[in-house]
Amino acid sequence: MELYSRMMEEITFHTGLSPTAFFTIAALMVVVYRTVCGMFVAPEDFNKPPTITASATNINISNNTFGNLNFNDSTNEKPVHLGDVTEQQLRAYDGSDPNKPILMAIKGQIYDVSTSKMFYGPGGPYAMFAGREASRALALLSFKPQDINGNLEGLDASELEILQDWEDKFEEKYVKVGQLVPEPMRTEQTQSEDKFKES
Repeated sequence: MELYSRMMEEITFHTGLSPTAFFTIAALMVVVYRTVCGMFVAPEDFNKPPTITASATNINISNNTFGNLNFNDSTNEKPVHLGDVTEQQLRAYDGSDPNKPILMAIKGQIYDVSTSKMFYGPGGPYAMFAGREASRALALLSFKPQDINGNLEGLDASELEILQDWEDKFEEKYVKVGQLVPEPMRTEQTQSEDKFKES
């Protein structure tokens, strides 16, 4: 009993609080700590895709990462491999056609971002990048239409580092399905054929 009363006196002496207040605050700190820690994903689970199980009465989403959530059946489809594609051909994969994958290019490499349809699909916050080469916009962290292209001229070292981080994330998260190639050169013959068709 003497140990208990000595401990209570020490708590009051060192903290200026009554033992009841001290233990109440300590308990609240533990509760707040556990609540805040529960809001974050463990580092080893950060890049794992979520598992979704559904029954008639509830939906359970485990692994609190939200980057790969996809609520349609297209996750079982194998990604299409396009090979060499021009920027004009890439625009057909902007998410407007539900039968085509959503593609996006970074530094000339094309990635299938269909698994993140909620971000890159129509109405998503990054929909303007779908079907486009978006290197400059990503490096500048810009949503301006004039920045959505592959021109890296004039970017400084920090912007190129940001772009490299984006590329690393895309390589880790999405399937690479092709690469951009320049538009074919139009010869004088094809230009004259076009004029002939117009007349």
